[in-house]
Amino acid sequence: MGRRTSRHRFMPNIFVFPGGRVDVADRDVNLACDLAKPVARKLESKWSARMARALAVAAVRETFEETGLIIGEHYNGGIRPNLGSLDYVARAITPPDSPMRFHARFFAIDVRNTSGQPCDSDELIDLQWVTLVDALTMDVADVTEFVLGEIKRHREGWKPFGVPLFSYRNGRAVVKYEA
Repeated sequence: MGRRTSRHRFMPNIFVFPGGRVDVADRDVNLACDLAKPVARKLESKWSARMARALAVAAVRETFEETGLIIGEHYNGGIRPNLGSLDYVARAITPPDSPMRFHARFFAIDVRNTSGQPCDSDELIDLQWVTLVDALTMDVADVTEFVLGEIKRHREGWKPFGVPLFSYRNGRAVVKYEA
């Protein structure tokens, strides 16, 4: 987890996951390994195969940019993303009245499938490895708390029938599982 800096307009000083938008270049990256078929199927129920892959590549790229962690392998002086161990956990949409809007997809990976040491960036500070239990006690947004809970339930063996969409209706958080 990392804490957003105080200069952020949206959720300053809150602990979050690394993240950001899909860049055009994320659509045509040379991969070390593509998404596992079950993960690709979940993403491709809403997006094209190319966009599903780009969403995962963006998650890997943003993780590197914001934390220094590598999810991939070194290749010809660069890094080829390895999407094979990513799991697609959830997606979320901010409330319609929020000053900053996002439509986020949340991926998880076992730390053993990463390399490098976390280091602070312009985006995130106080980067640290924490247990799921400890993360749930930190100053996090409701959506982050929800995603941490989903990861915890997955690790305990729970198999949802779909991917949860965390959104808001009439000012209240709503979760809908999508097939």
